[in-house]
Amino acid sequence: MSVTSRAAAPAPLPRHRDCPFDPPGAYAALREDGGASRLAFPDGKAGWLLTRHEDVTRLLADDRFSSDRRRTSSPVHAFPVRPGDRRMLGSFIGMDPPEHTRYRRLLSKWFTARGLRGLQPRIAEIVEDHLAAMERAGPPVDLVTSFAQPIPSLVICELLGVPYEDRADFQRWATVLLRLGQREEEVYAARDALWDYMRGLIDAKRQRPDEALLSRLVNGDHDAPGGPGSATAAGLTDEELTGVGLLLLVAGHETTANMLALGTYALLRHPEQSRGMRERPEVIDHAVEELLRYLTIVQFGIVRVAREDLEIAGARVRAGETVVGALASANRDAARFAAPDTLDVTRDPGDQIAFGHGVHQCLGQHLARMEMRTGYPALLRRFPTLRLAVPPDEVPLRHDMLIYGVHRLPVTWDRAAAP
Repeated sequence: MSVTSRAAAPAPLPRHRDCPFDPPGAYAALREDGGASRLAFPDGKAGWLLTRHEDVTRLLADDRFSSDRRRTSSPVHAFPVRPGDRRMLGSFIGMDPPEHTRYRRLLSKWFTARGLRGLQPRIAEIVEDHLAAMERAGPPVDLVTSFAQPIPSLVICELLGVPYEDRADFQRWATVLLRLGQREEEVYAARDALWDYMRGLIDAKRQRPDEALLSRLVNGDHDAPGGPGSATAAGLTDEELTGVGLLLLVAGHETTANMLALGTYALLRHPEQSRGMRERPEVIDHAVEELLRYLTIVQFGIVRVAREDLEIAGARVRAGETVVGALASANRDAARFAAPDTLDVTRDPGDQIAFGHGVHQCLGQHLARMEMRTGYPALLRRFPTLRLAVPPDEVPLRHDMLIYGVHRLPVTWDRAAAP
């Protein structure tokens, strides 16, 4: 019997979590039932939800599916991308090759593991500065505002050449874009504000160039296709530069900030795991991958639209239907991970797909890993008695955001005795 006939009535995307660290429990039943189910979208259309690791990775690697955001339905928003919206320019995560390839090739050299290696000392310095400030302030503190949010924000600002003192504005606008339930006009007002901010910054980089990434794109990197000195030496128009800058700025601080905060919350609730990370620093690489797998903060999955009639996971998908790959479900698939609902910082979850899969795999993944590999162990070493300052059920979770995490994480620790 086909999946189509077994799941003829589309249902909304599962949203309810029984545990702050687990994806919606409905995913387990959907994986057992074949991994593909009919999905009802807020705009009234119907499509498909894939929940098994094998099927989600196949979806993300299959060029019969398009990433074009102008054609997909959103699993959480009722309103579409505006047709012809110039603010889509440069937002390459919503594009297909060869357009996507052009942007990706241009930017990838700055985001390789080797290319970012020179940032490691500066990231370590930023982490230690914020930990020292926490120690001076004394407990209790909100780990989000004192540690998890400022570290990646400062790093991406320095990498791009964005004034860090402007962070309150761009973080406020980004929050509107990422919050569920916002009215269409509120979302587009925030996008317009971010767009105008970045466009002004692009103009400023042309007048007062520096050595950061945005300025090099604007004024001409020697390795860029147009050669040095040209206003579009990177091969991008000003509108494309603005869109690229916005994407890198928002993605560069939101995801890592929430992983640092939610990951710390998970470690505090699993003290044997945080103790293992503190006592065995050699496990940090595996620990970061395991936290990415276990938490998977892109909580509503990745959307694609079928270019043609096709079959995937036993589902007969029609051209134009949107298919959602549930990353959080795939990363808890027992067919791929032993004891998938157990956090084990010593395991090597090499197939985890928290950063996606295929040609659209997250451009900034190496930077995010570097920040987490530096931040978690430094925090646990500096504050070995770190613990929650409130009961666990009082930690406010980001159920209302596209990127999952915690809104605040009140923590405390034992002050060292005076000598």
